[in-house]
Amino acid sequence: MNKAGAGGGTSGASGPTAAAAATAAQKQKSLQQRVDNDIGSIIDNFSSVVNVARVNDPPVRNSQEAFMMEVRAARMVQAADSLLKLVSELKQTAIFSGFASLNDHVDKRTTELNQQAEKTDRVLARIGEEAAASLKEMESHYYSSVLRSNQHLQQ
Repeated sequence: MNKAGAGGGTSGASGPTAAAAATAAQKQKSLQQRVDNDIGSIIDNFSSVVNVARVNDPPVRNSQEAFMMEVRAARMVQAADSLLKLVSELKQTAIFSGFASLNDHVDKRTTELNQQAEKTDRVLARIGEEAAASLKEMESHYYSSVLRSNQHLQQ
């Protein structure tokens, strides 16, 4: 979920990033529906338990109400368990997507630094070639200069 909103990509991008964002949005929608359904179930069942909790005189009616309360309470427990599983799933997703995001960042940074190293190597090679050419030119001028010839003759 964070991955879709973070990063330095361009808007309207396609490919793996757009597919991941669409998948993340779909998963988020699915998780929100699960939360809504489970919370709705807890609320409905709790309301039913409260309504059934009235004490009546006939013993048969009380036992029916007790059974209904047990059923509703069991449904509330199931919905709460579903929410706990959802929380666990969200934690795992956050942990693993954090690692995936971190790995992606490391890979991206490694690629950037490798490109920068190649660029630096090219610049250094060009500077070396220019220095060698300049040195040749200076040697050529030195050995063909009049001052060099005069110094050589004087010795």
